[in-house]
Amino acid sequence: MDIDTASETCDEVLDAVSEAVIADRSFLETVLTGVLARGHVLLEDVPGTGKTLTARSVATALGLSFSRVQFTPDLLPADVTGTNIYDERERSFEFSPGPIFANVVLADEINRAPPKTQAALLEAMEEGQVTVDGETHQLPKPFFVIATQNPVEQEGTFTLPEAQVDRFVVKSAIGYPDLDGEVELLHRRAGRSEQSPSVERVLDRDAVAAVRRAPESVRVEDDLLEYMAKLARETRTDRRVRIGVSPRGTQRLFEATRARAVIEGREFVTPDDVKRVAQSVLAHRLVLTPDARVEDVRKSDVVDDVLGRVTVPTLE
Repeated sequence: MDIDTASETCDEVLDAVSEAVIADRSFLETVLTGVLARGHVLLEDVPGTGKTLTARSVATALGLSFSRVQFTPDLLPADVTGTNIYDERERSFEFSPGPIFANVVLADEINRAPPKTQAALLEAMEEGQVTVDGETHQLPKPFFVIATQNPVEQEGTFTLPEAQVDRFVVKSAIGYPDLDGEVELLHRRAGRSEQSPSVERVLDRDAVAAVRRAPESVRVEDDLLEYMAKLARETRTDRRVRIGVSPRGTQRLFEATRARAVIEGREFVTPDDVKRVAQSVLAHRLVLTPDARVEDVRKSDVVDDVLGRVTVPTLE
């Protein structure tokens, strides 16, 4: 699929999801950027803002299977990955797949699951497979996770380790709609009999695979590669940061930037593409120093400062 066709397809998907989700277009583009970059998406926001609806709507518009896992403190790895069940008739064990065997998996309130369960999800996110009783099972393709976190009610939760947070290409938040958006939400609810809106299917599995291959043909000049590397390295020397962006994070920035160019319908990357994805790709990978946390320093402020310090290349 060429870039123009992929960009038009992305617009159709965004239009379809917008029919169900009241959110800024930029937020939906960020979620789609994660999909095109062949990664996973982390959404952090208060309850009731539409995180679950967004995940379900994206899956429907893409024509992919969808599964939702509600993470709780008593959730076991087998509840996510599946388990072997003994068949008395056949006198053998048969694997019963868990809810993770879907193209799009919503890991709802992922930080409420214990570390052992989070680790089981980690293998699936990184390798596209799960291991049960020593036997490896491949997950459907395409496969990506949309995980959610609730920034309030943190009692009894298990903070995601840096290694797992690093697996998410982008992190974003929906936020509350403005007045017009909330009124539109009520108008839409009044115009249907069901509580949840429906979404039109735009693509199928093969088309999604073709769209996700499109960023591989996007051209990135050497000075932009150096610009991305400098941004990552600058986070590691900031006095407010204990752990900066890892080399994996630099690669994810590269992949997300190319995906952003596809959404914009361009065969090449510009510095603006890098700046547009920098916050959602880099901020959640930073670990601040204790002093910075006491001073209420925000990770987004650090990324803004880094973007302001690193010289932007000029494209001819």
